[in-house]
Amino acid sequence: MKFIVNNGGSLSGNIRVPGDKSISHRSIMFGALAEGVTRVTGFLEGEDSLNTMRVFQAMGVEIEGPEDGRVVIHGVGMRGLQAPGRALDVGNSGTSMRLLAGLLAGQEFDVELTGDNSLSKRPMKRVTEPLARMGAKVDTAEGGRPPLRIHGSGALQAIQYAMPMASAQVKSCVLLAGMYAQGKTCVTEPAPTRDHTERMLTAFGWPVEKNGDTVCIEGPAKLRACDIDVPADISSAAFFMVAASIAPDSDITLEHVGVNPTRTGIIDILQLMGANLELLNPREVGGEPVADIRVRSAQLKGIHVPEELVPLAIDEFPVLFVAAACAEGETVVTGAEELRVKESDRIQVMADGLQTLGVDARPTADGMVIQGLGANGCLGSGGVLSHDDHRIAMAFSMAALRASGAIEIDDTDNVNTSFPGFVELSQRAGLAIAQA
Repeated sequence: MKFIVNNGGSLSGNIRVPGDKSISHRSIMFGALAEGVTRVTGFLEGEDSLNTMRVFQAMGVEIEGPEDGRVVIHGVGMRGLQAPGRALDVGNSGTSMRLLAGLLAGQEFDVELTGDNSLSKRPMKRVTEPLARMGAKVDTAEGGRPPLRIHGSGALQAIQYAMPMASAQVKSCVLLAGMYAQGKTCVTEPAPTRDHTERMLTAFGWPVEKNGDTVCIEGPAKLRACDIDVPADISSAAFFMVAASIAPDSDITLEHVGVNPTRTGIIDILQLMGANLELLNPREVGGEPVADIRVRSAQLKGIHVPEELVPLAIDEFPVLFVAAACAEGETVVTGAEELRVKESDRIQVMADGLQTLGVDARPTADGMVIQGLGANGCLGSGGVLSHDDHRIAMAFSMAALRASGAIEIDDTDNVNTSFPGFVELSQRAGLAIAQA
């Protein structure tokens, strides 16, 4: 499948993007291990989240739905999972594989985790190394890549782990394994990352101790079922935040967006670039802060993105690179080497696509230098390659708002992993997009 996006237009109205992917994954995992029935609303019905759900169904967990974002999970308790009769396929989801590696390392049965071709190229040593320190035995393919063969022992050792690089997935993996370890497991991170795991552990009744940049949990304990309301995903909202900023005469409100402070780097960066963006009706839902976000057109300016904001916006950089291309002056991104090991090498792939559209975009080892085209500048048109990466495809869709002609984006099937209904919602907001 490909997207064909005609140039020009503006965005307006009120829209709600699908539920947060990170929280949807975790709601299934914790609901499955809890005692009692967990009810989830706002669940993201994308392929990644659905793959997590299927994995737990394969391990004997009864799950009803999803139906209009509603899921009912009949928890089996910390020791109630059953050995699956086959390898567990998580598709394209790196979050599923890395978090499940920690959770399954503490089980008493062996299991294999597999994924699609894209996921099979992504590094897993960052989770297998701390798990090995906890006493887990995990075999990988060459280079520490999937599939992962986890030999369950049922007994792990608590560790104190200082992460070499900021990663919410690694932190969560170690904490999930720590639930099955005797004693206190602590993770220290070099920079703040999203804290959905810690918040959800607390919501399910597991004590979490946080001291500065270190978070600790102590096992064994129990999870108690609760209700989870999944807010709209800020990573999905980011495409429309940038689109409304760069398209003239735009005024759009994104409803019920999760604004967890470990995820709002996109807001901070856009505001530093001069975006006209305001948070309305702030509230808290199920332990997560939520707000409506109104965005109006603005003339963005190039900046040097502060490195402390990079981990807080790591998934949003594809579309932030588009914002930089439309800004006045130079934008410099450093400290973002993590982007090279996502669903694609997002630094190189975005640089290649922007260059195709006539932008001076120079990739570096850990980021990019982009010379923005300014208020009167126009991106070029033509075909760009997504490399099967959903965020690349959606980012270049928004670029068409400032292009001289249509942009055609290849291999867009994976958009459904994080944003089902993207084309229809984009059309309703004012983007001239079609599938082919």
